[in-house]
Amino acid sequence: MRSRGAQGSIGYNKCLKSQPAVSSAAPSALPSSFRRDARVIGVIGVAHGLSHFFQLVLPPLFPLLRAEFGVSYATLGALVSVFYVASGVCQFGAGFAVDRFGARPVLLGGLGLLTIGALLAGLVPGIFWLFPIAALMGLGNGVFHPADFAVLNANVDPRRLGHAYSTHGIGGSLGYALAPVLSYGLGSALGWRTALIILGAAGVIALLLLATQRSVLSSRAHGTTAPQHTLAGSLELFRQTPILLCFAYFCVLTVATVGIQTFVGSSLNEAYEVPLVVATSAISAYLLGSTAGILAGGFLAAHTERHDRVAATGLALGATLIMLLAVQPALGHWAVPLLALTGLCLGSTGPSRDMIVRGATPPGASGRVYGFVYSGLDLGATIAPVTMGVLLDHGSPRVVFAGIAICLFLAIATVIQVRRSVHVVAASARAAD
Repeated sequence: MRSRGAQGSIGYNKCLKSQPAVSSAAPSALPSSFRRDARVIGVIGVAHGLSHFFQLVLPPLFPLLRAEFGVSYATLGALVSVFYVASGVCQFGAGFAVDRFGARPVLLGGLGLLTIGALLAGLVPGIFWLFPIAALMGLGNGVFHPADFAVLNANVDPRRLGHAYSTHGIGGSLGYALAPVLSYGLGSALGWRTALIILGAAGVIALLLLATQRSVLSSRAHGTTAPQHTLAGSLELFRQTPILLCFAYFCVLTVATVGIQTFVGSSLNEAYEVPLVVATSAISAYLLGSTAGILAGGFLAAHTERHDRVAATGLALGATLIMLLAVQPALGHWAVPLLALTGLCLGSTGPSRDMIVRGATPPGASGRVYGFVYSGLDLGATIAPVTMGVLLDHGSPRVVFAGIAICLFLAIATVIQVRRSVHVVAASARAAD
């Protein structure tokens, strides 16, 4: 008899051989119409954009909060840490809820917590009231990855999943791009309290609109019942080598990408005296390049069976470009095009990365697996600011570039080992039969 782990691994092995009618993650994802797929992809893209938008509602207002409450940036930064710790804890648990109750109530509940949190944040009498509110919003944020991917895997034709994952990523990028502009713009014009209340109210309207999309937000095939899973079975699932490697991938990759977005600008300024306006422009170029890369990555994921090669190649190119900044001071003045190209390379790996996770997911476990592996993202987001900040505090800005590159190279190793470990387990299962 095959073990639970062998069954999941064999499902991944079959996915690599591209059998489009049935996927290991979502056996119900049968060929469907283009119009329905486009509707599902669009709704989930909007939902993901809202989650990323509300992640960045508070940080742009930090200067205004600091001026009113007289607190340090360290205290304000702790709000971000509280948010991501809560998000990581919830993301793990939300996967169980998605598999048990379906994606729709979990996703709508998460968006409700984000919008209520934004509304409450505009009413607080003191800064420390924002900490439980940040935790509340983090809990809301934690539901989106397991819910989003469960919906996509259950409803979208496997031939279009690469484009679906690409749109999902682009929605998140657009949410990140809009949040600072709207949040700080409204805050500077109307006050930070009014800004948060307006944005929270807009979120409530979006929540009501999403609630009308009942059929689109289904994460199970019509007529199927909720899978029954035990804690012991879930722990066995999480101990599978491919799943653990996917978790490690998200953790080290996020350390690198958060390092780029948060500290590369300061590192360029301190290491090579690149003007802050140019260094900031380099980060914007990276984000724009990443968005373009996600779009291109959707086509790559849709036209290849070797998603590990796509991911490894993009990571290798991005790591090499960042390492060049560490060892070649003259390239500091070329930071804008170099980081734009880095973003393009890393962004192109996103859809293939999600296909790899999908392939490693046994039937009926999409929510739990995505919740578990994406909690690695929150762990990486918690680790990166501390480690990179220590390097900068000790006068080692060039080491920041090297550290980012090393994390990207480590991510390559995890991607390659996912495929290899699956083949080993599958071979063992066949031998046992």
